[in-house]
Amino acid sequence: MPTPPARAHGTFDHRMAVFATDDEFVAAALPFLAEGLAAPDEPPPVAIAAPGKLDLLRDALGADARRVGFVPHTKWYTGSAANAVARGAGHLAAHAGPQGRVHLLMEPDWGGRAGRSARESSEWIRYEAFANLLFAPFATTALCAYDTRTAGPAVVAAARRAHPGTGVYEDPLVIAAELDAVPLPPVPRDACPLAAPEPHAVHAWAVGHGLPAADAELFATAVSEAAAPLDPVSQVLLWGGTGGCVCELRSPRRVDDPLAGFVPPPAVQPAPGQGLWFARQVCAYVDVRDDEAGAVVRLQYA
Repeated sequence: MPTPPARAHGTFDHRMAVFATDDEFVAAALPFLAEGLAAPDEPPPVAIAAPGKLDLLRDALGADARRVGFVPHTKWYTGSAANAVARGAGHLAAHAGPQGRVHLLMEPDWGGRAGRSARESSEWIRYEAFANLLFAPFATTALCAYDTRTAGPAVVAAARRAHPGTGVYEDPLVIAAELDAVPLPPVPRDACPLAAPEPHAVHAWAVGHGLPAADAELFATAVSEAAAPLDPVSQVLLWGGTGGCVCELRSPRRVDDPLAGFVPPPAVQPAPGQGLWFARQVCAYVDVRDDEAGAVVRLQYA
């Protein structure tokens, strides 16, 4: 994976388009793509959207379609919201112009993982909010496309708060604090305690609870990576979740960083030694909560 573009004082331009018909989508997308095609020092713009919408754009663009990249959103948004951060950083590293310059039309797959539950949707809103901080050093221009036929009014209303220029934009850290104010589900009474977040012990427990060996290895490594910045870890609890495994780590040390594990490292593919970044890349959810006693980090692999 190439090294991401050198960080500069960019002007990340994070826009939002809301539409309810195919015609409205095309009407919002065409001027944006034309702007990208005319921008100096930029590679061709990229449209990431539902396959049917990409077909509409190809027809509407005519000959200019050859100068635009098209990616089905089912191939871009293939995992968690944290995975989308990595994919965006990787694309900028490999394809963007100077200072990360590129126009990206981006439609999350609300018919897929992003919209399958309120919990999943809230993680995507966190991603949209944090994008304003994570990509602030880059001169990237993004238009996030929200189809009210798939995203739904609650998601659209929440997304407006994550996009500058909507009139209801909120500080990303305020949005993150609101999301973190929702209590985590209680720890089951039969949760298994471990003396330490030792990878072999976590792996053995996960395999014993039905996780395939390869997945158990990833889960155990994620637990170990998440535990490293918490040292000392005062409590380790394991239990079975919906179709997977959950581990909760407690430490007397606070994390005190809402962006912990979201900031892409120089090599954005997950690798041991990347702490919470690795954990967020391989787990379905990683919750980090500070309290008066220290920090709780809960990892769900599913």
